[in-house]
Amino acid sequence: MKKKMRVMTEKPLNAETPVEHLRPWVTDNDVFFDRNQGQIPEEPIDLSAWKLVVDGEVETPLTIGFDEIYRMPKAIVSNTLECSGNSRSLLPEKSRGNPWTVGGVGNAVWGGVWLRDVLNRARLTEGARHVAFEGFDKSLGSAQIRFIRSIPVRKAMESTLLAYEMNGEFLPVKHGYPLRALALGWTGANCAKWLSRITVLEKPYEGFFMDKVYRVFQKGQASEAGEVVAEIRLKSIITQPRVNETLQPGTVTVLGAAYAGEGDVAAVEVSVDGGGSWAPANFLGPHEPFAWRQWQYIWEVTEKGDYTIMARATDADGNPQPMRGQWNVLGYGNNGVHEHAIAVTIA
Repeated sequence: MKKKMRVMTEKPLNAETPVEHLRPWVTDNDVFFDRNQGQIPEEPIDLSAWKLVVDGEVETPLTIGFDEIYRMPKAIVSNTLECSGNSRSLLPEKSRGNPWTVGGVGNAVWGGVWLRDVLNRARLTEGARHVAFEGFDKSLGSAQIRFIRSIPVRKAMESTLLAYEMNGEFLPVKHGYPLRALALGWTGANCAKWLSRITVLEKPYEGFFMDKVYRVFQKGQASEAGEVVAEIRLKSIITQPRVNETLQPGTVTVLGAAYAGEGDVAAVEVSVDGGGSWAPANFLGPHEPFAWRQWQYIWEVTEKGDYTIMARATDADGNPQPMRGQWNVLGYGNNGVHEHAIAVTIA
């Protein structure tokens, strides 16, 4: 499996999907990117022993077994999941963190139950404002900092899934078996794996993974003052040809994917002259909320030479993808057109 992936760190495992595996609409489980802060459980947990605790600002605290979760009304949704730091290494100025290129993203069909159905059973109090998630994975390092993050109640009630299936199979252990939170259209930092506890709070959870990281902040600025990383930003990536590939004159099929988090991608344009001119690409395959749209552009090229291919997306509200990414200390949310351009040679 590791031969298929670009492994950045072994412990914790952080590995990105090779670009050729991003061409299908559905990303296979075995090459779906790996992003971890702690240790992946060595063995699947015994489902007869697993329990989900729901407490905090609720009138009826719950302890739910997996069989009970599995008997609840089921939801199946497609969702594109992206690491918050995806494309970090493409920024012109270096930022801290794992050097992701474009492979910290994937699209899957997820099965599970709506978080709102669980929270409605617990009955939120009037003070409920945020929902925090905690997994049973073990922390790494001497500090033993637990990975706990919270999302607003609005997001929890509107479009958050408790997923137990991924692409028609039970969740792989490395992707959160038996249950993970999936805030649809939001980055992976908001989608806790190996879920064991849901705590409803009066305010956002305070802790390292809420306040010190997963914030967009600049040099000299306190991390706590930065914007919390939440929704995935509008972005297009090129998955064919490869960077620095040498091609023959003739018909060249340019492939890619575009996504917009909670939004919808309305159009993709391609430039083969470094942004001097643009032409529309055609969409391929399914068009589902929260999922990326695959696209292609047929390029008829006759002249040999070096070319720069660029792709830019526009969302349903008419907002264009920015031409340059926004630098920040931890390199979150890079969705610049220029940063995702690829150079090819026609020989």
